Amino acid sequence: MQIEFGSRVLDFVHPRIMGVLNVTPDSFYDGGACYENGVLNLDLALRHAERLVAEGADFLDIGGESTRPGAAPVSPEEECDRVLPVVRAVAERLDVVISVDTSNPLLMREAAIAGAGLINDVRSLQVPGALAAAVASGLPVCVMHMIGTPANMQQEPKYDDVVREVKDFLAERKQECIGAGISAEKIFVDPGIGFGKTDAHNLELLKNLNQFCSLGPVLLGVSRKSMFGRLLGRAPSERLPASLAAGLIGCQKGASILRVHDVAATRDALEIWRLIG
Repeated sequence: MQIEFGSRVLDFVHPRIMGVLNVTPDSFYDGGACYENGVLNLDLALRHAERLVAEGADFLDIGGESTRPGAAPVSPEEECDRVLPVVRAVAERLDVVISVDTSNPLLMREAAIAGAGLINDVRSLQVPGALAAAVASGLPVCVMHMIGTPANMQQEPKYDDVVREVKDFLAERKQECIGAGISAEKIFVDPGIGFGKTDAHNLELLKNLNQFCSLGPVLLGVSRKSMFGRLLGRAPSERLPASLAAGLIGCQKGASILRVHDVAATRDALEIWRLIG
């Protein structure tokens, strides 16, 4: 399977790695790493991007609005101001697919022009204008399941059957995308680990991740998630082993992309898994 991401083409014979490049001051793990005296430093962001690509990232997921539990939204204009300079700089300098982590229709349109190759939307293209912007971009998209918003998604989430309900939601969103004009092969799905789910829900989704592969290629984000802190008593800086274990299990169950903070460690883990498998 080969998919066009703007000017680049990737196959998915083996799982691909998406490195996280947060250009926000408040993300849960590395928020503020690209900031200096409260201002986004483009050189710091570009150096981080260069390191992730050197470590083996196939994608860079650039986000300008934190989606951690309880995060406050930012204006569409501020999000564009944070993300677009980084997209342009990366597109000019690095051989990597740029994913834009956004629900903002304005940013989707401008990022596509600037060199992005994938739209990764935690709100599943449900913001007014987002689906039309994604269609106009011509880019592949990733739709994710989330209850509510980042500000309230963890307030007692409930399901009768979390696997069925999440799968049904993603199937519906995929059909909406196809109906709007996005090719089926350009639609990735993400069950949204940690987005409106308890730890038990998250574990059940990971256990049954193979069921989502019938919808299309699966993007899985489990890197340094807070559930590992609750389950193991680990701070974000101590969650790499759990992240690698969950990511490998996800790949064994069919995940096509792992969205991670730790590219080099993930690359090594996937390589040994590939050699043994």
